[in-house]
Amino acid sequence: MQIAIVTGASSGIGQSVAVQTAKRGSGVILTYRGNPAGALDTVASIEKEGGTAVALPLDMGDSASFPAFRASVVAALRDTWQRDTFDHLVNNAGFGQMSMFADTSEELFDRFMRVLLKGPYFLTQTLLPLLADGGAIVNVASNSAMPSGMEPGYSAYGSMKGGLIVLTKYLAKELSTRGIRVNVVSPGPTRTAIADWSLYAEAVASIEARTALGRMGEPDDIGLLIAALLGEEGRWVTAQNIEVAGGYNL
Repeated sequence: MQIAIVTGASSGIGQSVAVQTAKRGSGVILTYRGNPAGALDTVASIEKEGGTAVALPLDMGDSASFPAFRASVVAALRDTWQRDTFDHLVNNAGFGQMSMFADTSEELFDRFMRVLLKGPYFLTQTLLPLLADGGAIVNVASNSAMPSGMEPGYSAYGSMKGGLIVLTKYLAKELSTRGIRVNVVSPGPTRTAIADWSLYAEAVASIEARTALGRMGEPDDIGLLIAALLGEEGRWVTAQNIEVAGGYNL
């Protein structure tokens, strides 16, 4: 059995990735920060389908905690699957916040940096010795770092996601000697728990009008693709940034 680590899997895209990956037969270690109930829901969904999952707390903005998290991963691998390595890593955990360039504080900029770029960089580095040769990494960026998704108010957020796209290509090059594939997906507007979209009917209508396929993205639209990239379907794909946005601003 293959094992995947999925960060930020208590809701939204991460939850979908965890469930879809488990449906393909992988064990899952999923992380959460402020939503333990959501993490337990993800575990329950996986176990209902006959899969196995373990939920561990992780703060992506606190890199000093990563060695302790690695120790928890080692224990989970040993106790649950009798393994000392895992096969797939999905760096999904993050947060979003709109802030115009002129109003962006250094505090918010630094938080974006810690969670969206420094976090994935050093978490991957910390876990790398446990990642099996021939494995796969998928980073979750955003089309806010691409021409199709650039909107006012996301200069800091988009810059960090752009950095994650560049990091992906470097990792793909450096880790290729171990047969490890590294890709990044860049979702467009997606209906997740970050916002209560029922309160923004006009915004949703505008998004749908600007999307070639005529609707807003759903977590499974991204989760299914990531699960495929981790699987056999993605065995010859590396160093790619794949926009998953239904043709937003096409």
